Amino acid sequence: MQDSTRGSTPGSRLALARLVVAAAAALAAALVLSACQTVATYTQPSLVRVIDASYIAPAIDVQVEGQLLASNIGQGTITPYGTLTAETTAPIVITAVTGNVALVTTSGTLLAGHQHSVFLTDNGAAPNGYLVTILEDQQVQAAQGHSAFRFLNQAAKTGAVDIYMMPAGSTLANSIPLVTNLSVGATAGYISFTSQTVTMVITPAGQTTPFFAFTPITLTGGEARTVLIMDTQLTSNPAVEVFTAIDAGPTN
Repeated sequence: MQDSTRGSTPGSRLALARLVVAAAAALAAALVLSACQTVATYTQPSLVRVIDASYIAPAIDVQVEGQLLASNIGQGTITPYGTLTAETTAPIVITAVTGNVALVTTSGTLLAGHQHSVFLTDNGAAPNGYLVTILEDQQVQAAQGHSAFRFLNQAAKTGAVDIYMMPAGSTLANSIPLVTNLSVGATAGYISFTSQTVTMVITPAGQTTPFFAFTPITLTGGEARTVLIMDTQLTSNPAVEVFTAIDAGPTN
């Protein structure tokens, strides 16, 4: 092979070297730009779970975007998150486990990079009595040294409630409710408070007779949680039971 640089001057060889360097730099820039364009078009998924707060629904299966997100669940169930494609009109189908009868067929918006709950309740207005709401859940942990709780009151027989997060050693008499007069069907949260060991106490709105007293909860900071409040089915007297789910932060 003939050496194309033979007989060339030092100046021409320097110019050639500069051209080679420039071409390599241009190629590298093109590759970087291509990679950036690929990242820019990437769509983050949506994390989705199911909260079953229906008193009248039988055991159910829940499909979202054709994916079985929850199987054979019942009242008070809060499922783990599943990963789905972000969609403005994501189809949601809720069927009875027995007989595979469709109870609810609807759709909802699932945002990219967000966390959502498919929230099934009884509203009494629709022909079948069910209502599906898409909740947006907190996806980042609470601020350092603080915990953030959201409360969903679905205790229809019990009615409006006050909610206390009482530090160790305190009593209802010297405590201030974190949430007051939370009506049936309402949501309160996310409410941030200083992390410590607390006891959740729920009373009828404006009263100091507890419906529910949780065992002490040790909060270290960063917790983001959802609390579902429902009427207990174990007694005819007004009382509530509580279901708690971890949205973000520590899992203790």
